[in-house]
Amino acid sequence: MTISASDVRHVELHAGDHRREVLQRRFNDRPLLVFWEMTKACDLACFHCRADAQREPSPCELSTDEGRGMIDELAQLASPRPILILTGGDCLKRTDLMELIDYARSVAVPVALAPSVTPLLTVERMRELRQHGVKTVSISLDGMDAATHDAVRGVPGHFDATMTTLSQLKEAGFTVQINTTVMARNVEQLADIARILLAHHIDIWEVFFLIPTGRGTDVNASTPQQNEDICHFLVDASQYGFTVRSVEGPFLRRVNQQRHELTPGPATSDLYDRLHQRLAELLGAPTHDVCAPSAATRDGNGIVFVGATGDVYPSGFLPLALGNLRQSSLVELYRDNPLMRAIRDASFLGACGECSYRQLCGGSRSRAFAVSGQPLASDPACLLVSGASSTLT
Repeated sequence: MTISASDVRHVELHAGDHRREVLQRRFNDRPLLVFWEMTKACDLACFHCRADAQREPSPCELSTDEGRGMIDELAQLASPRPILILTGGDCLKRTDLMELIDYARSVAVPVALAPSVTPLLTVERMRELRQHGVKTVSISLDGMDAATHDAVRGVPGHFDATMTTLSQLKEAGFTVQINTTVMARNVEQLADIARILLAHHIDIWEVFFLIPTGRGTDVNASTPQQNEDICHFLVDASQYGFTVRSVEGPFLRRVNQQRHELTPGPATSDLYDRLHQRLAELLGAPTHDVCAPSAATRDGNGIVFVGATGDVYPSGFLPLALGNLRQSSLVELYRDNPLMRAIRDASFLGACGECSYRQLCGGSRSRAFAVSGQPLASDPACLLVSGASSTLT
């Protein structure tokens, strides 16, 4: 038995307290998602790139045989096995991509793909990927128009290419996920981006809250108040037929839970009012129930990241290597590393450690480390944390 992307969404969306406890026990044993940065090579020059991508691959990247070894280790786990997400850089730059996809399929390890939108992602390649069993593909969209998106991606004409690719991926039969990184230059465009998703029948919207790492250190991240507003907006947006998830913004789960339980939380500001009004203008009244997952995945909890040269991290945004696949077992590093255990136990410091939502949310461990140097510190991007800090000064 394997687990598909649709199975994951079902479990996440319908996870009550008991099911979340079951998931947490599973997360203690094995990750839900394994991200493999197959290469740092990429033909784009995105100014917020986590991978700090480069034009050519490194000679030290994991070999085909080493990739097979990692897949073998995942195949030995009980079902449902982790989903192996092939990313980069641009995973299409790996000449052995199809070979590794076929091998994973042969040992019942499910695979998803996160390629870059470049001339390598042709209709012919899409058909080949579908024929080899890939069901889910994610690509990035960071603006409502070429002026914003192309500036972020560093390639003129990339917005138009992305729009074409969205249509082609849907026509090829993929489950399509759109990744959007929130930053100062696009935060007011989120409702307009949601309209694009709806028009293209996109299945999943994954919104990234910026971490100051890689090239992202030079980008203005959203403030705690803006994050609160954005999360409320995202709950609204999830009522139009596509699933909404967050990366490095686990406070979305807290906001969703508070709204579901009618529990008072921090007040929103005029940013939320503008986004909410714009969403209603563009998309009309909500058409579905809220579709925002509640499974408490976060850096190191249900998630693990394998770098291009084999270093293993709690996530791609938390640059604390736990070990290397060339000397260590991926599963043992995930299960037994003291930092990973502390993250899964929600043994956080400060406001995050005292928060009643510490297991459901838990804050971004990557942001805590980037800002304070302590991965178990409180997440300064959460309004509950920044509010608690302001009352102490």
